[in-house]
Amino acid sequence: MEVWIDSRLSIESTIRVFEGANRMLLSKPTDSEKDFFTDGSHVMCNNQLVGSVVTLDGEASQNYARSLVGSVEWLVLEFSDWSMIPIENLLAACEGTPTKIAAVLSTPEQAQGAGFALQRGVEAIVVRPSVAMLEAAFIVKSQRLELRQAETKEEASFPAKVGMGKLTITSVESGGTAERYCVDMTRLLNQGEGLLLGSNASSFLFVHGETVESEFVPTRPFRVNAGPPHAYVRMPNGNTKYLSELQTGDEILLVNTEDMLRNATIGRLKIEIRPMLLIKWVDENDKEGSMFLQQAETVRVVALDGKTKSITALKEGDVVLGWCDVGARHIGASISSIVTER
Repeated sequence: MEVWIDSRLSIESTIRVFEGANRMLLSKPTDSEKDFFTDGSHVMCNNQLVGSVVTLDGEASQNYARSLVGSVEWLVLEFSDWSMIPIENLLAACEGTPTKIAAVLSTPEQAQGAGFALQRGVEAIVVRPSVAMLEAAFIVKSQRLELRQAETKEEASFPAKVGMGKLTITSVESGGTAERYCVDMTRLLNQGEGLLLGSNASSFLFVHGETVESEFVPTRPFRVNAGPPHAYVRMPNGNTKYLSELQTGDEILLVNTEDMLRNATIGRLKIEIRPMLLIKWVDENDKEGSMFLQQAETVRVVALDGKTKSITALKEGDVVLGWCDVGARHIGASISSIVTER
């Protein structure tokens, strides 16, 4: 994200370029190869047209701005009355086009909104040369950089696919009662997404999110009914955690039926005593695994064809999706030592 200094109203011919600013927006032509100037409606750089200035004051001006998408490099948006909705609408319209948005701000509080609109934010923030405005803009610029670095590090920390395999169910039996953890996330789950869970650290069952319609209860598309406190769950860095170790704010690994990964943040953990089923299986490495899950029709696993199946309908011989490894773990990390779990 860029920070521009808006010097159009300055009575001085030049203004010191503040350290960290990318360019200046001027009201007169300049010899600078990076600074822009505008005649009120056009944005020029080095005698070349690079964009347009649009003052948003209603639907007509928003439609006009939308009509420019794809034909200009920059849309500089000003506001007669600041509003986030037009920014979001125009960001969406610019998706997949070469057009970038610069938002002219009038208060420091607007910087966060513009910088993170629709999550990705505008490509430039235009601010007056005041300490408060510049501080707000540079904070958002720094946050955007940190977020991009974190996302890059996150993408490099695990493969694009987790390596889903098949588990053959060997038994389904009563599991008594247990403290059942529901993992509620701050992001909505898509159809086909869920968590990898298991009582053994290297053999996990794919448990689907509560996104499937039921005639008995409403969906909870942010939730996975995950099981008892001793169960393991796969984390984004490839390690595991016990469900009892999870905290609000933790990043957790979501997988889907296409074997793709993404992260989600835990919003809360809902813990209640519930009747359980004990599900046992053997994986593709002939390793035995098991998992306690709440005895409820809304708790579902996934068959090889991608269709969900309630655990109350599971039976011996069914084949479902899961994940398996050949090693052992210590404090969640994979190790080469021999560990027996049963």
